Amino acid sequence: MNHKPEVSSGTPASLGFSMPAEWEKHEATWIGWPHNRTDWPGKIAPIYWVYGEIVRKIAVGEIVRIIVESATHEAQAKRILFRVGADLSQIEFFRIPSNRGWTRDFGPFFVKKDAKQSEVAITKFRFNAWAKYPDWNLDNEIARKAAKALGLHIFRAEANGRDVVLEGGSIDINGRGTLMTTEECLLDKETQARNPYLSQSQFEEALRQYLGVTNILWLGKGIAGDDTHGHIDDICRFVNANTVVLCQESDKNDYNYAPLMENRERLQSMRLEDRGKIEVIELPMPAPLYHNGQRLPASYANFYICNAAVLVPTFNDPNDRIALGVLAEIFKDRLVVGIHAVDLVWGLGTLHCLTQQQPAG
Repeated sequence: MNHKPEVSSGTPASLGFSMPAEWEKHEATWIGWPHNRTDWPGKIAPIYWVYGEIVRKIAVGEIVRIIVESATHEAQAKRILFRVGADLSQIEFFRIPSNRGWTRDFGPFFVKKDAKQSEVAITKFRFNAWAKYPDWNLDNEIARKAAKALGLHIFRAEANGRDVVLEGGSIDINGRGTLMTTEECLLDKETQARNPYLSQSQFEEALRQYLGVTNILWLGKGIAGDDTHGHIDDICRFVNANTVVLCQESDKNDYNYAPLMENRERLQSMRLEDRGKIEVIELPMPAPLYHNGQRLPASYANFYICNAAVLVPTFNDPNDRIALGVLAEIFKDRLVVGIHAVDLVWGLGTLHCLTQQQPAG
């Protein structure tokens, strides 16, 4: 492959790049094959089969690029994928060491030039394990190594002479200039502070420059059990350029009821990049799930939009059917598929957390 050097001057925005919406056509989906047993204590065996099903569904419509640790790890993945009936001709393996498998958060942020150019590049933000865990050095290198393997230009996100920290699950965009996130995650200065040296305005400018957005919307808090401290992809997601689905809790005694209601109120007064109103469609919440007394971040909003389908986490809950129905009414051009996620969410994340889209160039 033609390995291009890092882009050392200019920013994606200054050169006409921006991050496409998730529903725009993909060349591939990136995912890290599981290997860190501490992410799923006592549950790693069934997790392989859940991954197999995820890859099988995605591979129907696009390439799946799987990060593996070694030849042995790759062989294990191939055995599982063969047994579940995945199309192996649609799967590529990249041997890149990693700490964990949460590819949404540490993986490449792909940006793309306008439709005439169609050039794809990578923005590399710093990953520091959600400002919580010590094992992140390998994950922090994956975007750079992916850019080298693909022969893509890479932008290093910086502000005030320092790397900007950002995880993919902390933002959601409509591909027209609007980005949505939460104050709890990206403005926190005490609990899990990503960029304590940046003011809100400085951080917003970094988002504009390195993701090509123009309009930034701030919701409040995330859901109970969220180890990331407020990721947007568990509460609110764009489903087209002017519509979001927003999780709502019907039980007034549940922890999630008040913050989700507050987010609904905020959205009512927010505007898109063209000053248009945001259409809000309610998505239910499943009943609380626990592991060893710890609340888990079970949410239907953690779905993943790929070329052939919308993959939705399900939890053996009566609201599974309702959530699938809501999303099927929205995504009429794709099959809406439930993926059993009761085991998966023991790792404190589900489908969207595991995947990262690479737009078609």
